[in-house]
Amino acid sequence: MRKKLLVIMLVGLFSLPLLAEEWKNAAVVDVQCSAKAKANPDAHTRQCAMGCAKSGFGIFTSDGKFLKFDAKGNAAMVEALKKTEKTDHLRVNVKGDVSGDMIKVESLSLS
Repeated sequence: MRKKLLVIMLVGLFSLPLLAEEWKNAAVVDVQCSAKAKANPDAHTRQCAMGCAKSGFGIFTSDGKFLKFDAKGNAAMVEALKKTEKTDHLRVNVKGDVSGDMIKVESLSLS
């Protein structure tokens, strides 16, 4: 009985990474500007995003919901913005776990 329970627990433990969700080419905006940028997130500029970086970042999902990044995701987004030459139409590929309205970011890259 204990062996069966152990096997079930191990299978469950190794299945957790499979729960991560992935968003490709999602519009990314800083939290401070998310409400006003919702209508046209592609017009939101890199300059504004960097200026409002302290508020954090997030993405708009295909159904229009705004999901914020965790601290790791925010740090990765700042680094990506520093390296890009894009001035607007900021899009990302993000992988992570959703909890409420926040993504625990596993990976993030500008697309």
